[in-house]
This record gives sequence, C-alpha cells and structure tokens, in this order.
Amino acid sequence: MMSEKGRLLGKTLRELNEVAAEMGLPGYAAKQMAEWLYKKKVASIQEMTNIASSKRDLLAARYEIGQYAPADSRKSNDGTVKYLYAAGPGNFVESVYIPTEGRATLCVSSQVGCKMNCLFCMTGKQGFSKNLSANEILNQIQALPENGELTNLVFMGMGEPLDNVDELFKVLEILTAPYGYAWSPRRITVSTIGAKGLKRFLDESDCHLAVSLHSPYPAERLSLMPVEKAFPIKEVLDLIRQYDFTHQRRVSFEYIMFKDLNDSARHAKALADLLRDIPCRVNLIRFHAIPGVPLQTSDLNRMEAFRDILNDKRVTCTIRASRGEDIFAACGMLSTSKKERSMEKLRNV
Repeated sequence: MMSEKGRLLGKTLRELNEVAAEMGLPGYAAKQMAEWLYKKKVASIQEMTNIASSKRDLLAARYEIGQYAPADSRKSNDGTVKYLYAAGPGNFVESVYIPTEGRATLCVSSQVGCKMNCLFCMTGKQGFSKNLSANEILNQIQALPENGELTNLVFMGMGEPLDNVDELFKVLEILTAPYGYAWSPRRITVSTIGAKGLKRFLDESDCHLAVSLHSPYPAERLSLMPVEKAFPIKEVLDLIRQYDFTHQRRVSFEYIMFKDLNDSARHAKALADLLRDIPCRVNLIRFHAIPGVPLQTSDLNRMEAFRDILNDKRVTCTIRASRGEDIFAACGMLSTSKKERSMEKLRNV
C-alpha cells in the first residue's frame, strides 16, 4: 500500500526548507512555497508555477497541499456558521464563524475531544481522541468559505490549546510571520483553562490570552473543572501577574454563569478581589445546556447585577452576546452528533 502523502499546509518555513532539501530544490524554493501556500492560497502544487515543472511533479508525488473543505455546516438565524471538519476516521472537529458589525471572528479547535473533562463542556464528554496537527488546525482557517472576511481568531473551540502547544505554536508562527499570513498577534486570542503550556505561551507569544475561571472559590471551581487540582487558579494568576498586560496585549477571564451556583453577589465580590491587581476584562457567558448535565443558565437580571458589581469595583466586565443557539450552540454538540451517526452507520454495515 502506498503511504499517505504529506501535507504542505501547516508547515513552517523551517519545515518547508526541509521539504525543499528533500526534493533537491534550491533553498529559496521554501519561501516560494510559503508564498503560494499562505499568500496566494493555491489549491494544488501544480499552481506553483515559479517552481520547475519537473520538480513540481516530484513534489506532487510525495506531497499535497492538504486543504480540504468542511464536511458539514449549520447556519444560524443570527448569521453565525458552525463548520464541521473531518479529522481522521470517525473524528470531527468544529469551528465557528461569527460575523458582527465591523468584525468577523473564527473560533478554532485544537483537539479532537479533550482531556480536561469540565462538567459544563460537551467536548469533554467525548473523551480525548487526539491532538490536531498544524495542518488540521490551519485548515479550519484557510478552508473557511469566509476566509477573506476574517478580522480575528480565537483558539476557543474544541480542546485545550495549551495541551497541544507544539502544533499550536507552529500555527501561531504561520499566522503572524512575514512569510505566512503576517497577521498582528493582536488579532489572535488563545483561550486556556490554565494548562502546562501557559508559561511558554506567555514567554514566546504576543497574542492575547483568555483564561477560563468560572468560580473565584477553588473548591467550587474544582467541582466544575478538574484541572483546578493540577493547576490551581491561584498559581495561574500568580504567573499572569509576572507579565505586562498594561499596553497592547490583553488578558481576559471567561466566566460562564450557572444559576444558583456561581452567580451571586458574593461570587462577584470575591471575583473582584481575586482580580483586583490584574488589568483585565471579565466576559460573562450564558451557559448553553448540554445533555446529562444538571447545570442551568442564569437569568439576564442576575448576569447584569453581577456585571455591575464588578464594574463598580473597577474590574471591567461585559456580558458576551449569545450566538448560534439554534445550531447546536454548545461547543462539541455538532461533532458529537456527527460522530454518533458515523458509528451507527458502521454498526449497521
């Protein structure tokens, strides 16, 4: 059996140099390939016309571009589009395109499933299947039908980005390097629950940071997020305090509101005390119910009261607009449904 071809999309300039050497191409061919891949976004190797035809044939025998279209999509009444991508046999990941006035954001996945098993997260209920490769992560961006409209990226989809830090950093390099997309890091946010790759991210990246917090009380946070045991939020915040977030780079904290669990005035005051010396923003998020989880959504009045307490205590706080509720809004819902249908088909063969 012939082995699967390698994929060029998702390779850094260093890796493209290795491909060029392997193919007997001159050193400058790596930059040529990068331009075709990330500037001109070609669909085939044969379109790389400044590479000799015979060398293109050799390259195409071993490699392909590796860009592939979504396997499915759902469009919301509010314009949000959830895309589903195949990620190996029986595996699927989601990305979500969110257009707003003057802005178009893509929420990108980094893993199939997730190890973190947060109580409120449908992705965690899938278990962990694999880390996505740089190709599989970047393809969500490059193959997006609305690619040309994008203004911002958030790594806030399926999986924990900093649990897949090597592949994440390849993608961040390609997105921000002159040979790649040449985006400003200020257009990119990486979300984490506080995983082991956080220090590396803070040291090596200028992208914005978002931290999932969800309770100011460690024991309560542990009941929602098992990661609190390995990476306590106090230690995460102590690390963040060592870095400068007073200029262009930002840190924000994500706080999903659960009815009668973490939405009281007591919680708001404790959260303000916890974050009082960190220049940051708190985003309050409406909970999207998922099967088998008894958590309920806070009502808008309680969310507004919570927001007002934080703002009064000089912690900037906003309520994030809820999007895509009519298209499997909770992260992981569409991919779980697709995976279950695929498994059912296999069982019926």
